[in-house]
Amino acid sequence: MSVSSKNWPELERKSSPGFYAQFTFVAVTGLLTPWLSDASFWIQAIQFSHSILGLVFGVLSLSYLWAHFRKSFGQRRPLVIISGIVVFAGFLGLVFSGSFVAVLGQSERFSWVYSSHEWLAYAVVGMLVVHIALHRVTINSARKKREREIYPSLHKGIARPLISVFVAGIVGISAIVLTNAVTHEPYRTKPVAEPYQYTYGEHPFRPAQTETYHDGFIDERQIGGSQNCAGCHEQIAKQWFASAHRKAASDPAYMTNVSLLAEKKDITATRYCEGCHAPVALLTGELSAGGKHGGIAGSSGNLEGVGCMGCHGISKVVHLKGNGSYEYTPARDYLFQASDNALGEAINRYITKISPQLHRNDLSRDVLSSAEMCATCHAQFMDKEMNDWGWVKMQDEYAAWLDSPFSGQHNTAFSEGNQKQCQDCHMPLEKMDDPSANEDGMVRSHDFPAANTMLAVVDGDQKHLEKTISFLQKNKMQIDIDPPTRTDATQNRMALSEGIRARTETPAYFYLGEEARINVVVSNVGVGHNFPGGTIDINEAWIDFSVLDAEGREVFRSGGLNNENQDVDPQAKFYRSLPVDRKGKHVWKHDLFNMVGHAEKSVIPAGGSDIETYRFGIPTWAKTPLTISARLRYRKLNNQYASWALKDAFVSLPIIDMAYDAIVVPLRKKPESEPISPENLEYVEFSQK
Repeated sequence: MSVSSKNWPELERKSSPGFYAQFTFVAVTGLLTPWLSDASFWIQAIQFSHSILGLVFGVLSLSYLWAHFRKSFGQRRPLVIISGIVVFAGFLGLVFSGSFVAVLGQSERFSWVYSSHEWLAYAVVGMLVVHIALHRVTINSARKKREREIYPSLHKGIARPLISVFVAGIVGISAIVLTNAVTHEPYRTKPVAEPYQYTYGEHPFRPAQTETYHDGFIDERQIGGSQNCAGCHEQIAKQWFASAHRKAASDPAYMTNVSLLAEKKDITATRYCEGCHAPVALLTGELSAGGKHGGIAGSSGNLEGVGCMGCHGISKVVHLKGNGSYEYTPARDYLFQASDNALGEAINRYITKISPQLHRNDLSRDVLSSAEMCATCHAQFMDKEMNDWGWVKMQDEYAAWLDSPFSGQHNTAFSEGNQKQCQDCHMPLEKMDDPSANEDGMVRSHDFPAANTMLAVVDGDQKHLEKTISFLQKNKMQIDIDPPTRTDATQNRMALSEGIRARTETPAYFYLGEEARINVVVSNVGVGHNFPGGTIDINEAWIDFSVLDAEGREVFRSGGLNNENQDVDPQAKFYRSLPVDRKGKHVWKHDLFNMVGHAEKSVIPAGGSDIETYRFGIPTWAKTPLTISARLRYRKLNNQYASWALKDAFVSLPIIDMAYDAIVVPLRKKPESEPISPENLEYVEFSQK
């Protein structure tokens, strides 16, 4: 049976106590939290209560609002009606924006929704005060008492439900905080492997250059568990899972090398590597007798590699020499952090979603967007404590970038107009449905595209392999063949003095039987550091130079593949380093703790070029024209090292053509000398004058 218009005041009277009690609690908790620290568990519990009760209140308030509207409709008090409509519109905005945040959480892309919710809250409360004041002023001026009594929204019956709601809210908030305190297991501050060995001095992490905010060990729950991040950052997590960062410790080549280091020295020596390859193992204190280094399959360090916190936990760059030269500071906790209870996990995830400011502040530190952060691991040196010889500089992509035209910090006269940092190439922006996406829906890629094709091949990850190949072939390197020029070039039999030639470029051709000379120019036009970079002692980058005649017969070849194993011609032009030990022997197993220097190091700096000259004879059987081609080729690991390091996982690794050029040069027979005629003799004498 429908409610008659005469019953709207009564319906409003009955629903108003609950409405105002809940509204007051939601308003107080909502207006209070922006001014207090999100790191407080009490504030987090208040935010949780505000969100849950706000959702319930938004639904239950509709009956009161409808009754209030129907009761007030048609009254001749325009200021009250207008202010009420404004309050009602603002209230609907609050309900919508609050429900949006409560259900979907806050995100960078829709940050305006939360900002609107905050400002609307102040506006609605302020306008509600104005509305009530106008109501009281106009009703008190009414002539008849009866007219005053039909507006009973505020009355003494509100006190009891108001107190009840606040008491229930305080009890609920306290219960959440106390339950968290009781169920949370304190973080471990002692090393996993005890007694812990201080082989390299009093510092717990040496010879790694890693520091922690409290100079002690980190609980695994504060640095591991990257799979938990996938709950909100699913697409990013999928990219990371296929990346070289995730496989930094489970890389079969790394596992072989770090195990060799532990065998030749001991497990404490693996700290040198693990600050970058397995920070979980290093910082939890695994790397001592009885512990497991990251190269042991199934260990915590091996499974995690460089996880989410491996980068996002970096709070400061200690120095720029590398070897893990960062300071680690774990993120501050939300309620029920690292809980193994389903309800606790759900509350933790929900609070993080609706109030991500603490999460954002701790995990999106300014250092993450700097090239200096990358230097902490992508620069390396070896000291006497490791090689028993002395300080040796190794890879340093940061210094190479700093010296490049892309940094804008070296030679500004020749710098690129658009400066680029490491992240611009290796973490390009991509469209992604993620809470951290900017207002254009863009997020930094966590594929970390670079040059490691081996990991994708070994894991059978065709998608990641294709991405890596595409990255290598983005015209970052160029190769050009200089066409041959000659001072004795002719276009016909007419003799011309060199000084009166009209052409500045002579025709390109070779004579049969002569020695040819060709220059090949390799240019680093787009790599932000030296080419090649990284582990250049075990990678292969070389020029494949080929000369074929018109019938496809090989005239000359340098850099070809010699056999079924696809070994590269040892006489090819390589871009690499050849490290040596103290006896001058080649350190080919990447056992860099034996290295004391380089027998050879050939790289091309960013913005630089290298010229390689090829000389070869033109056989008399060659058919014109010659096709001369040059390729810049790349393979992640050379065969000798790959077969040793990958062991049973060894497969033929792909060879990538990064750049290509070719020219066609005609062949001629060299004319025999002809006697000079009297006419020609007269010309020669004239030209000499």
